[in-house]
Amino acid sequence: MVDRVKGKMALVTGAAQGLGAAHSMLLAQEGARVLCTDINGDGAQETADGINSALGAGTAFAIQHDVTDPDAWEAAIDCARENIGGLNVLVNNAGIGVAGNIETCKFEDWKRCFSVNVDSIFHGCQKALPLMREHAPGSIINISSIAGLIASDTMPAYNSSKAAVWMLSKSIALHCAKKNMNIRSNSVHPTFVDTPILDGTARNHDIDKDVLLEKLARQIPLKFVGEPNDIANAVLYLASDESRFMTGAELKLDGGISAM
Repeated sequence: MVDRVKGKMALVTGAAQGLGAAHSMLLAQEGARVLCTDINGDGAQETADGINSALGAGTAFAIQHDVTDPDAWEAAIDCARENIGGLNVLVNNAGIGVAGNIETCKFEDWKRCFSVNVDSIFHGCQKALPLMREHAPGSIINISSIAGLIASDTMPAYNSSKAAVWMLSKSIALHCAKKNMNIRSNSVHPTFVDTPILDGTARNHDIDKDVLLEKLARQIPLKFVGEPNDIANAVLYLASDESRFMTGAELKLDGGISAM
């Protein structure tokens, strides 16, 4: 299959690296015009430059974007309108994790985690829906985590914020359906994926990256850590009209963890 999202106009947050970069490239390869956004504006531009180098100038654009700032969202939506012709696919990919269990997690870290992981989606959907309605059918794709469905004693802030993304996605889906917007909203729930985040994890724990990957793989029934395109393929499906009957749902990309 080719051109699965031909003519679509997509905004992808957290697009400077890892999953966001993979989502952006695959959507572009399948026919979408893409606006890559990230608080790391240079990194977002590098992703867009790579897409344009591979697929032709004008396929992708970039903007520096603090997803916790409503004004920055307005600027990003204006950029989408002006540069990619509108918006009908919104991929809320930006996210962070914070350290600490319920006794050691600092409240400022808790608030920062919710600001980046949850408030960003509230602001993004609120600012994007008017433009998306002009270009329906549309799809909102919120990147949650398997940690939003299965808890750990070591990450209360991350667990709670990603669970909020899961439920917020459903509320948005029902609102859009009730208003006959022809805009869908779904969440994606990955487990461990081999991205630059794991490079940092290996350094922080003074462990070789390959050893870390082996350790993580032992926790997954399929016995391997995911690759960015394993998640990007799900985003592509949700962005395409192939998933037109799917809304308010969650895709678990966890190698079988949630089945245990």
